[in-house]
Amino acid sequence: MGKKVALTGNEAAAHAMRQINPDVIAAFPITPSTPVPQAVAQFIADGEMDTELVTVESEHSAMSACIGAAAAGARVMTATSANGYALMWEMLYIASGMRLPIVMAVAARALSAPLNIHGDHSDIMGGRDTGWIQLISENSQEAYDNLIQAIKIAENEKVITPALAAFDGFNVSHAIEIWELEDDAAVKEFIGKYEAKFPLLNTDDPITHGAWAPPDWYFEHKMNQLKGLLNAKDVVTQVGKDFGKAFGREYGLYEAYKLDDADFVVVAAGSVCGTTKDVVDNLRENGVKAGLLKIRLFRPFPFKDIADALQSAKAIAVLDRVSPSGAQGGPLFNEIRSALYDTDTRAPVINYTYGLGGRDTQPRHINSVYETLKKIVDTGKVEKQFDCLNLRGAWG
Repeated sequence: MGKKVALTGNEAAAHAMRQINPDVIAAFPITPSTPVPQAVAQFIADGEMDTELVTVESEHSAMSACIGAAAAGARVMTATSANGYALMWEMLYIASGMRLPIVMAVAARALSAPLNIHGDHSDIMGGRDTGWIQLISENSQEAYDNLIQAIKIAENEKVITPALAAFDGFNVSHAIEIWELEDDAAVKEFIGKYEAKFPLLNTDDPITHGAWAPPDWYFEHKMNQLKGLLNAKDVVTQVGKDFGKAFGREYGLYEAYKLDDADFVVVAAGSVCGTTKDVVDNLRENGVKAGLLKIRLFRPFPFKDIADALQSAKAIAVLDRVSPSGAQGGPLFNEIRSALYDTDTRAPVINYTYGLGGRDTQPRHINSVYETLKKIVDTGKVEKQFDCLNLRGAWG
């Protein structure tokens, strides 16, 4: 049986790693994820883990060490944030291209410049096409649960693909919440023993990792890699159900919060979803049919499942915690619009950027989004397809 604890999101991630007890963790400190490997180091010193902790000179080196250890046949984990995640950029592609089921905790944070150490999704959205499975957590409980599930997802024989479990920097990483810490033995039983399919150290069956692939083979390798990533969608669903049976908290590809009859729907990911749920509850009490679709699995993006969930909406607002960077809206907005294109719904879809660099997003800001959606339905007009929440001065 689990027990209720009051700990931060970083501590939740560290406890998940302690219970998983991987063979190797290679990490380099960067705010706001530093407390994760710091706590792991303490667990190892206290004899609670027998993991080999590799302290390296950079995040690029951290992922390089993870790749080497995983190729050798080890169960491997790491943690990072922001510029550290960006410094891994080259190695993220190599980890996924070599089909190594490394699992990474990411305390999502803004990227410089200007220098900012606070939370947004600049890092994980910047790396959304590196071939990694991406799970996004709302709170500390999900940060803990998603890391545990990520192990089973990444290591599944139909997937064999690296995975990250992200949670918002400071909003989750440093905020103390009450969550349920499961029994060590139960977690160990759930994840099972890892046996690498193609370990380099198996000298009886020698193989090659990271081989040269000329034009007549590279294409086939990449499409085979894509199959593993796409297979993850069904595995995420099954592992979420299995987790629910084991621990009482079932997970899917997304969370539909009061969505069945919702006219006005917000689509979002991360900690802002907790605030949005409170706003939805208050609006429902006042007769407004508001709802939330919370994205859990961002890569591979479950476009058909999400499109089906949004068919009853009369107007949709997508919240992106990252700059659009010159695109027609943020990454999540473009995924949602694309998913809906071939469906029957023609609900207007608008986009907001929010929370950059840790900017606060309060219930009144989310309320303004629902007010705008209601106005769009009442008037039949979209005045702004893209806007910002809680930005000083006018934009555009």
